[in-house]
Amino acid sequence: MGIIKATKLVYEYLKYNEAGEAQEKNRAIDELSLEIEPGQFIAVLGHNGSGKSTFAKHINGLLVPTEGTLWVDSMDTSKEGELWKIRQKAGMVFQNPDNQIIGSVVEEDVGFGPENLGVKTDDIWKRVDDSLEAVGMTAYRKHSPNKLSGGQKQRVAIAGVVAMKPRCIVLDEPTAMLDPNGRKEVLKTVRELNQQEKVTVILITHYMEEVVFADHVYVMDQGQLVMDGTPREIFSQVEKLKEYRLDVPQVTLLAHELKQAGLPLPDGILTIEELVDAICQ
Repeated sequence: MGIIKATKLVYEYLKYNEAGEAQEKNRAIDELSLEIEPGQFIAVLGHNGSGKSTFAKHINGLLVPTEGTLWVDSMDTSKEGELWKIRQKAGMVFQNPDNQIIGSVVEEDVGFGPENLGVKTDDIWKRVDDSLEAVGMTAYRKHSPNKLSGGQKQRVAIAGVVAMKPRCIVLDEPTAMLDPNGRKEVLKTVRELNQQEKVTVILITHYMEEVVFADHVYVMDQGQLVMDGTPREIFSQVEKLKEYRLDVPQVTLLAHELKQAGLPLPDGILTIEELVDAICQ
């Protein structure tokens, strides 16, 4: 079994009117089945309301399936007695780092999670050192998080999760509130954690450029899994992605339009370098 496995996962919730009366039952996830192997870099794409963030919250046990099963490291997330262990295995980074950072000093915030886990003091500081180094924030350990940029705050939030030594990190649109430089900082950090620390990464996003280096991509729409494959396989299907109200990386779209205009280019070009090489051949 993979580190994450969903089998016919269903999540339903009630929609209420202004008077607080239940009106209808909505299905945010509709019989989702997938399996993620340890060490993979996974991207989950989808338009707003596709169910991708709802799926992310199931991995950390913040939501419980209405039907079906979700396993995290072979533990059933619907079993309340397993939640503490599940949250040690699957850390979560949210969209707004201000909602996740609680310490008045960077190093204290990073050490908060391990302290709650009952880690010994000497080991806590070792984890803080290692985690800040892993995200490139050692120089800021004595700073107040309030003085940091958005990208730096998000890296501190990631360090706080890394310090708890999870096997898997779920990032729910972690760059949505960041400027382009902040987005680059965070993505570089996430990729290095995956490649160097072998942490399984599940990136929930609607920015197409962020998934180019993923091992595998899942596309969700109306709570269902509608496409999956490598980034190249997914982005080769430009017209199908448009049906799901999704864009493709700008360079991929340019290559697609040039091909339609008669230039002999392959499908699924992902980088500027690939496009230049294909044109110059």
